[in-house]
Amino acid sequence: MPGTLILCATPIGNLDDVSKRLTDVLETADVIFAEDTRRTARLLQAIGVTTPMRSYFVGNERARNDELSQRLGDGATVALVSDAGMPVVSDPGASAVEVAIDAGARVTAVPGPSAPVMALALSGYPGDRFVFEGFLPRKGSEREARLRAIAEDLRPTVLFCATRRVGSDLQDLASHTGPEREVVVTRELTKLHEEVWRGPLDAAVEAFGGATGARGEFTVVVSPAEPAPVDLDAALKRAFEEVAGGLSMSRAARMVAAETGVSKNDLYEAMLSSDEGPTEG
Repeated sequence: MPGTLILCATPIGNLDDVSKRLTDVLETADVIFAEDTRRTARLLQAIGVTTPMRSYFVGNERARNDELSQRLGDGATVALVSDAGMPVVSDPGASAVEVAIDAGARVTAVPGPSAPVMALALSGYPGDRFVFEGFLPRKGSEREARLRAIAEDLRPTVLFCATRRVGSDLQDLASHTGPEREVVVTRELTKLHEEVWRGPLDAAVEAFGGATGARGEFTVVVSPAEPAPVDLDAALKRAFEEVAGGLSMSRAARMVAAETGVSKNDLYEAMLSSDEGPTEG
């Protein structure tokens, strides 16, 4: 029978976040595929695990997939870990999942620490819907497109910032969203010097930009864009155009409300009280 691939979330800074289940899985796996074997060796030493490791990082994951497929085909249990957090999420692992699926292997995961989720929870912004952007592209049209999308998104946006680029990332965010857009900058989450900073983007640039800016691992949460103001007059005109085309007032109000975000009840009441449009017949 094919084996099992287990994606293992590892601590994002504090080793006390290792769960008993993670320890058990790493201890009983036949092999651990690790993004950085040196870093994972320190984790294994701390929890007393001696399972053999194989490197699995961006530069060699495609080459390693043949070995992974063979091991899974032979019935092995393979644990996959990245340097921190959950594999696949801005880390290697997606192709490993593809290989496991193709091999007919079972794919499961050990959940655990997550910098994006922790930062969002700490931000105070609504968490029912959000966007995770990972690292911004370094330059070019793709970077511009991402920045424009963040500026217009009505959901909170979570992104990673490398220490050397946090200042330029914050500056470009301010240029596209406006310097007054609120942002939460988290640094060194779960570590001794954890920091959660809140304020407008122009102040964030001053606090974390420049050659002497703060060091560490950054996760940034950009507040949602403000919705465009609702234009009841424009919606009313649009609704009467639909009525002239044959729709009933109630149906036109429902359709235009869905298109524009105007309250259906407010729009229907405005149609009934308007001197310009027809009456419901």
